[in-house]
Amino acid sequence: MTGGDIAGLIAAGIFAVLVALLAVPLLKLGKVFDETTSAIHELSENVTPLLEEATTTISETNKQLARVDTITSGVADATANVSSLIALFAATLGGPLIKFAGFTAAVRVAVVGLRPGRKAAETSK
Repeated sequence: MTGGDIAGLIAAGIFAVLVALLAVPLLKLGKVFDETTSAIHELSENVTPLLEEATTTISETNKQLARVDTITSGVADATANVSSLIALFAATLGGPLIKFAGFTAAVRVAVVGLRPGRKAAETSK
């Protein structure tokens, strides 16, 4: 055996030790990848039913919102009708009622003014 052969054997031994030392972290990294793969698989199995439930909930919510929209439009129509009725009442009876109230106040003042013993200052109260 020559010196070159011995140096080659030493280099091969050191290389073998280096490969053995690097094999341990690589094996651990492989286990981490296996666990990650199984976690992702399990997550995807659990997410699918959750997404289906969320889709169902959102569709039911949209149906309820459509019903609320119908109710809201009905209330808006009723409010418009009540507002129109009030405006009609005010236009039809408001003017004559104000005139009638003025007339009765004038009659009252006139009647009180015709009573004997009343002064003009008392009639304006």
